[in-house]
Amino acid sequence: MITVLETEEHQALRAAVAALGKRYGRDYMTSVVREGAHPRELWTEAAKLGYLGVNLPEEYGGGGSGMSELSIVLEELGAAGSPLLMMVVSPAICGTVIARFGTDTQKRQWLPGLADGSLTMAFGITEPDAGSNSHRITTTARREGDEWVLTGRKVFVSGVDIADATLIVGRTEDARSGKLKPCLFIVPREAPGFQRSRIDMELQAPEKQFELVLDEVRLPADALVGEEDAGLLQLFAGLNPERIMTAAFGIGMGRYALSRAVEYAKTRQVWKEPIGAHQAIAHPLAQAHIELELARLMMQKAARLYDDGDDAGAGEAANMAKYAAGEACVRAVDQAVHTLGGNGLTREYGLGSLITASRVARIAPVSREMILNYVSHQSLGLPKSY
Repeated sequence: MITVLETEEHQALRAAVAALGKRYGRDYMTSVVREGAHPRELWTEAAKLGYLGVNLPEEYGGGGSGMSELSIVLEELGAAGSPLLMMVVSPAICGTVIARFGTDTQKRQWLPGLADGSLTMAFGITEPDAGSNSHRITTTARREGDEWVLTGRKVFVSGVDIADATLIVGRTEDARSGKLKPCLFIVPREAPGFQRSRIDMELQAPEKQFELVLDEVRLPADALVGEEDAGLLQLFAGLNPERIMTAAFGIGMGRYALSRAVEYAKTRQVWKEPIGAHQAIAHPLAQAHIELELARLMMQKAARLYDDGDDAGAGEAANMAKYAAGEACVRAVDQAVHTLGGNGLTREYGLGSLITASRVARIAPVSREMILNYVSHQSLGLPKSY
């Protein structure tokens, strides 16, 4: 693994998180999924060690670092076979948005708990009829006196059953233009009218997916995060970390699959030499390693730009990192399963379930095709087709 571009502190963090991940590993995560539970033990220990809130401000109990450090944590847990998907949502998206745009009261209420793991927050943006087109979001918020009233639906929202609240992307009407503009609201889990139903997924993961219905959900005025006029600025303050962390998720998963395949290729002997001595086995694994390392470099660039406050540069790099990591993850998992042959589909080796899981890095939170759209017109200046 190439680490010369990282500081000594980053290397120490990587080693410490890797050791934590190995104490739990894939068997732990598989047993959690089988029991329909959540990885509370790992989440709690990671929080006590300061890993969950490493990106959050020190004054609220966080580590005072940034996405560079948080992405290391998720990548190394994933490389050990025990990723925590809610890290993408709770500290990365929600914690970042509240830290940057929340009121002092919101920061005091949420950031210490998000940092120490005692509070968890979900994030709801996708809608049944909007998909990747966030401009078609129909969840609306209207003012009634000192309250906000939210109405709408969301789908594929992770971890709502364990989250204390969900950061909902809605739209308010501009009184001057009549146009709808995006805004963010903190909706407590037990708010009247806030209904959830679990989506039956083929994906084997401890984090469950939900459809949400907001039926005239009444919220106090201070449920709004940030300024009502900030719109997309606040939204993308959370979406860029989401892409960086999804890249970390994919890279970690790809590294785990690759390590299992390499171990198998070194010891599995059918003829005279181990199968890893044959180029038909060795070269695809080497290619997978190269692609994962390249994806990590782009992820590191995106995290550095974001931490330095370059939101525009981070947006381009975060999308590229997410794309590269998704592609590298899918190919690494596929090649790992193929290397093991029939064993790659057994529960003993634990790789078969990753075939479905690896697709997440391609599909969510934004598809590779939408990233290619972004790069084609934002980076290359080509005209839009939509």
